[in-house]
Amino acid sequence: MSLDIHLLIGGEAGQGLVTIGQLLSKALVRAGYEVFVSQSYHSRIRGGHNTFAIRLGAGPFFAPRVSIDILVALNAETVALHRGQLTGQALLIADASFAPDQPGVIAVPFAELGPEQLWNTAALALLGNILDLPSEALHQAVEAMLGKKHPEALAENREIMEKSREWAAVHVPQHGFALTGGVSAADRLLLNGNQAIALGALAGGLKFCAFYPMTPATSIVLELITHAEVMGCVIEQAEDEIAAINMAIGAAFAGAVSMVATSGGGFALMAEGVSLAAMTETPVLIAVAQRPGPATGMPTRTEQADLEFVLHAGHGEFPRAIFAPGSIEACFALAQKALALAERSQSPVFLLTDQFLADSSRPVAPFDLTTIVPVATGSETASASIPYQRYRLTENGLSPRLLPGFSPQLVVADSDEHDEEGHISEDHGVRIAMVEKRLRKCELLKQEAIAPELSGEKGADLLFVCWGSSLGPVQEAAAVLRGQGRQVASLHFSQVWPLVPDQFLDILQGAGKIVCVEGNATGQFARLIQRETGFAIPERIARYDGLPFTARYIVERLAAMEERA
Repeated sequence: MSLDIHLLIGGEAGQGLVTIGQLLSKALVRAGYEVFVSQSYHSRIRGGHNTFAIRLGAGPFFAPRVSIDILVALNAETVALHRGQLTGQALLIADASFAPDQPGVIAVPFAELGPEQLWNTAALALLGNILDLPSEALHQAVEAMLGKKHPEALAENREIMEKSREWAAVHVPQHGFALTGGVSAADRLLLNGNQAIALGALAGGLKFCAFYPMTPATSIVLELITHAEVMGCVIEQAEDEIAAINMAIGAAFAGAVSMVATSGGGFALMAEGVSLAAMTETPVLIAVAQRPGPATGMPTRTEQADLEFVLHAGHGEFPRAIFAPGSIEACFALAQKALALAERSQSPVFLLTDQFLADSSRPVAPFDLTTIVPVATGSETASASIPYQRYRLTENGLSPRLLPGFSPQLVVADSDEHDEEGHISEDHGVRIAMVEKRLRKCELLKQEAIAPELSGEKGADLLFVCWGSSLGPVQEAAAVLRGQGRQVASLHFSQVWPLVPDQFLDILQGAGKIVCVEGNATGQFARLIQRETGFAIPERIARYDGLPFTARYIVERLAAMEERA
């Protein structure tokens, strides 16, 4: 079995390349193979060059690859753009009308196989033949997509798939991409990061989500909508992001476990609402899916440049926590933790993802739901003083939170500074007491902080420091370098605020060469570490062209860095 095959499908939006890729990925996972799916697309309904990439084989895989083993070109532009990435033994599949005349090219007469709207199904069957996937596995994937309510469409798809298989049996040249050794693994889930965030939030007790559509965060909400009725969750599309954050705060004040999902431009409109949540001490989860800025930037590309924005968003000083998952599993787990921590700390909590993680899919084992305790609100009736003081001064900064209408007590909230009962106050002593009360909650956030994960030996000659979605590419780059005989470790932060130096400073101090890998131009996380610990990381590998990190990119930049030194 070929251990690592990179298959890329390219074409215009609307040509069905995502359909081919999704069906093939699901069939591969059902057959027991590992896949890593990544997408690149333009912000257009039709047109623009889009790709759907699948790394497949023994795996597991955690990042995309640059070189291509099998290229499926749905238009001539795909051939021109990706021809230079083909490996020496690559296959190029294209319609006979624009297929180049060179070794490894499979010129397919799609028009002879069936109508144009089914050419993507024909390409799917052709790929099944090349990879030696059972026909029935692909038929089942198509049936799952169309459903049994469309027997005519199923029959048409089966017919063109059989024609494509028969054609491929005669015309596909010898190659080394046939898969063998797969074991059925039907108990795995093929999920992307945004789907995992949505499922994790629902498992954690989410009951309300407000949003205004913005790529690449919208698919979080689309996944929530899929399960909303069964899970008893209300989804509201607001007129803008200002309304969305205020709706979520209002729902949380009334007792619903709440969140919003947005990207940088939308979050810019939510900044005042973040301060409102802090002042009223109302828990809310804010998922920010990063994309390149400033302004609209590159709407469908990826970046890690909103860290400082999210850290400092909102006027005034108040506690917050920021999580940054680096895997599908972490997206699920941290969505739950973020909801629970928001409730415990009565503060806004953030989940930072990005387009790369949002749209990347991997097979994962079913999540263990037995240990999940959904967030419970309004459970502090017994500890509430009478008369009720919503903002009672306490040693840990946390005051009993009653829900309006669920007890005889009056629950008061105000966006201005207020006294213990919640009434507006301009008394300077009250102001000092309330600021210090809110900031005392920082201690809880530090106690709950997730320590960064060290992979490799402590004290390694080379240490990669990374956060969020750069985890997978860094892991693969470290594996490549270890294969070259180097001693390499990586330190990944899935929580980027608050930072607790006792959890990681000794690792930094004991390492040899340290390189921070992050997807922004200015080294935001490296600067944050220096600000909080005094430890400087001068060496960094940055990427800010809108594309995700790959192991090759990191290894090549490291080599160039070391050559200059």
